Amino acid sequence: MAKLFDAEIHFFHLIQTPVDWVKLEKEKEKRHPETLKKIGSAKSALRELEKKAEQEHLKCQTFLQYQVGTKHIIKHSGHFDHDFIITGSSGTKGAVRELLGSYVEEIVRKSDVPVIVVKEDEVAFPFKNIVFVSDFEEDVSQAFKHVISIAKKCNAHIHLLRVNTKTDTNSIQAGLKPIQTFVEKFPGLKHYSMFVNNEPSVEVGINTFLTYEPADLIAMCTHGNTGFLNLFSKSIAEGVANHSTLPVMTIRI
Repeated sequence: MAKLFDAEIHFFHLIQTPVDWVKLEKEKEKRHPETLKKIGSAKSALRELEKKAEQEHLKCQTFLQYQVGTKHIIKHSGHFDHDFIITGSSGTKGAVRELLGSYVEEIVRKSDVPVIVVKEDEVAFPFKNIVFVSDFEEDVSQAFKHVISIAKKCNAHIHLLRVNTKTDTNSIQAGLKPIQTFVEKFPGLKHYSMFVNNEPSVEVGINTFLTYEPADLIAMCTHGNTGFLNLFSKSIAEGVANHSTLPVMTIRI
């Protein structure tokens, strides 16, 4: 992504220390051998990332934060006016709370920029097929511009997907109308297709769609104060992100 966007990368690592490490006197650091070891490992890993970026002729900076917390990530991102936050998922596959649990979920809810959550599986990049999932009832035009930005850089096809669940099942044609109205706002959009699925849940609808139309990225919108849009309850979002091996991009509106 850095290559495509001609962007500088910030490698940002957080480590929890038992004391305020910034204010700790040098001679007292030896009292915390385990912490010193962790810091040494983190610095070494950051140096390796720096070397890798330089080999690819990319600009980068490394940052080591001696406190763990979402606020530090959000503050850092806001200070440097980042375009994206990219984070890996923690823990083992199949644990529902892992991917969008605790810190990552908070980042998704509070970040002013799109967040891309990547799982342990290898990522197909550049993205060639992006699924943008919405009910298209609410105006998500600004969020969609971020999807278009990535799609243009990657020369990707955008699949606009609406899932009709038990509560709002209607005809496929009726389901297409809000998507068609939405697309009219983007007259320059060419590489796209529209889909409507009638399924018992949004998660099942996305999974069914991906069975027939393989994709490289799932994109969806969130509300900062109440979490995911009414179509995407917290549990649905966790389920989609957890059970999908694909990267998931969330955009707050």
